[in-house]
Amino acid sequence: MAYGRAATAALVGGVLLTALLWWAGAGANALHLQGATDVLGGRVVADLQQWLSPWSYDPPDSVRFGTGVLGDIADPASADPRRYLSLYETGMQIRFASVFAFFVAGALVLVRRLPPVNRRMPATLLAVCAWGMVAGMLAAAVSAPWIIASHGHGSYRLLPQLASMASSGQQINVVASFGAAVVTVLVARIAAKDAGPLPPAVVPVRAARLAATTGTAVVAVSLLVLSYESVAASIQRVTLSGGLLSEPGDLLRTWLLLGGWNAPAAGPLGLWFLYRLADVLLLAVVWWALRLLPVLLTRATVPAMAAGGVCATVVGLLAAQLFQFAVVGADSGPRWGRQYLTGALGGHVPAALTWGLLAGLTAVVTFRLAGGRAEGAEPVLPVPPLAPTPADPPERPVDDRGPRPVSPGGGR
Repeated sequence: MAYGRAATAALVGGVLLTALLWWAGAGANALHLQGATDVLGGRVVADLQQWLSPWSYDPPDSVRFGTGVLGDIADPASADPRRYLSLYETGMQIRFASVFAFFVAGALVLVRRLPPVNRRMPATLLAVCAWGMVAGMLAAAVSAPWIIASHGHGSYRLLPQLASMASSGQQINVVASFGAAVVTVLVARIAAKDAGPLPPAVVPVRAARLAATTGTAVVAVSLLVLSYESVAASIQRVTLSGGLLSEPGDLLRTWLLLGGWNAPAAGPLGLWFLYRLADVLLLAVVWWALRLLPVLLTRATVPAMAAGGVCATVVGLLAAQLFQFAVVGADSGPRWGRQYLTGALGGHVPAALTWGLLAGLTAVVTFRLAGGRAEGAEPVLPVPPLAPTPADPPERPVDDRGPRPVSPGGGR
């Protein structure tokens, strides 16, 4: 798809995603009213506040009124609180501008290399939805320093606060990303109507499978090795000497771990086995997506494969989370299942970005080294012989038996 057509769809989706997140954050103010608690219930209101507060322009009380005791040295309450309110508003402006910019940049690559034509629409929809979740996470991480500084104690546990804010607000981002992805794909579909059909791709099966296997192995390092309880605890206890970088463990855990699991002795074997099925589902989705990427992409370029690897990992992570939610809901009842969904849906996206990017790069390198398709190659079809046209005179048969002897009677 041409850049202009893809850019139109990406811009429309970026505007819609930003508007949906802004509208959701604006609705957080109504949850503070007593009527909302009476109608929805205290637990539902608390869950919705957890979803919407990271995208709300309404600052928390610690920013609005300051924290600590009046008169303390360097205390925000003793200073002008309007400075901290302005700092918080600047952070939120950076957050919404960043989510628009990140979504448009990724959606432009995906829609151009994975246009929703020739039965590609489901794949494009899932990829754009996954990238919307990544864009929301990156926007929260980029704007986190301003939000942390607006609380007046930015130097206190900076890296754990940064890790917490990078993972916050992902539940509502899942819903908003899906809505933006639907509109983006529909606009791209309309824009690609008058475009010609894409030529079929020639992809060696062995190279595609080998690339998918190596890319999935990269994701499995985080899911099966780093996410193990003892290894994850070792990562979280990492410390560095001095200053602001004294507690990097929480940040590393956020950006490296796709999940968390322990030995079967910690719980019932059947429930542990069901949770491991979710891990198998994640790896299966990643492998299948990486296997199909060289076929679905118009060109298996490095940016397209890298973005596709990220989207494949996020989609697999979301499928595993929904599977775990179904297991927990069936085992513990709808109440605990809802609480699990509220806390876990959309989590581990920073780790999915890290390992999905590495998986996509590994897959494209393996694919090319294994003899993947040449860019722009088309399948070779047998060409039928051409029949002679009426304008061409028929050729006489050539008699190659040599000259005939002449008879004495004149050849009669």
